[in-house]
Amino acid sequence: MMQMSASYNQKNSLFNAMNRFIGAVNNMDQTVMVPSLLRDVPLDDSEDLKTAESSAANGTVAEPSAYLHQDANMYSSYILLKSIRNDMEWGVLQGDERRKDAAGLMEASRAEEEEDDLEKQFHFHLNGLHAVLSKLTQKANSLTSRYKEEIGCGN
Repeated sequence: MMQMSASYNQKNSLFNAMNRFIGAVNNMDQTVMVPSLLRDVPLDDSEDLKTAESSAANGTVAEPSAYLHQDANMYSSYILLKSIRNDMEWGVLQGDERRKDAAGLMEASRAEEEEDDLEKQFHFHLNGLHAVLSKLTQKANSLTSRYKEEIGCGN
């Protein structure tokens, strides 16, 4: 029983979620041989788009997957997913703009750390990161399947 529980917990680890996402994006990247074919293919997730629009109208934060709908086509999602994978594997590029943003985030983070418990912050961000990675993995798998459908390839 102990081994089953440890196996279940390991399956849900952040490390494994990151590996699943990177694997899904690598699979997507190997499958999509002609990314430009994705330019005119609309996203099929109209429900996520409605959620993002209604959240923006209400002034609340939308689901992370809703931000994949910036241009509402599969090509923009493809580029975004690859960009996120590259940032995870190689680190975020530190250009002038990102340094300014990072400095602002660090100041805000310091103020937050003084007020809140670090363990609670860690678990909050860990849960959020895990949820975002799961949704991004689903998006990469979905995009791969849709590409195969578009070019007439079977699963």
